[in-house]
Amino acid sequence: MSRTPHPRDRFDDLANASGRVGAHRAENPRMRAGVVTLWAIVVTIVLIAAGIFGSLVLSGRIVLVPSPTPTPTPTPEVTPVVDMSFSVLVLNATPETGLATTMKDELIAKGWSADLVNASSASATDFAQTTVYYAFPGDEAAAKGLAELIGGADVAQSTQYQPTDDAGTADVDESQAKQLTIVIGLDRTAAGAPSPTPTP
Repeated sequence: MSRTPHPRDRFDDLANASGRVGAHRAENPRMRAGVVTLWAIVVTIVLIAAGIFGSLVLSGRIVLVPSPTPTPTPTPEVTPVVDMSFSVLVLNATPETGLATTMKDELIAKGWSADLVNASSASATDFAQTTVYYAFPGDEAAAKGLAELIGGADVAQSTQYQPTDDAGTADVDESQAKQLTIVIGLDRTAAGAPSPTPTP
């Protein structure tokens, strides 16, 4: 079978290309190593940051959910009440004599029963501010009422002047008696309370 040669065309005049034809270029190994190193650095930084954050949370230096601040409950104001069912012990804690008896007479004149008011001298004679003492929290209103009745005085809770229980009276606990104690201070003397010494 005879072959008829094809006529020449423009593609027959192309020069042979030198080099590889149709081959893909391989990856640059240096570029791949750089990417891996970069990711390793990023992961390391993230892990270190997470570790520091976790340790701060566990140690309490960082609080994720802060506890709500409790709202302080206002202390109810106690209204003064003059309760003449209380017995009253009047103690003169000044060097000026007769103050306890005078105070006793004033209370009786204002309606207090003479049987419930006793006057005596305190062991000290330099008490500064006249104070009404009450033993139990429920007696605060009566103590404030008495303080107002005598023209104003401090009010404080203390069991120092409360009677002790008498073992001979099994049916009565004297330590629970309703008693208020007025300790007369230097502010009720003729000279009045001494001026406070200025702080140097």
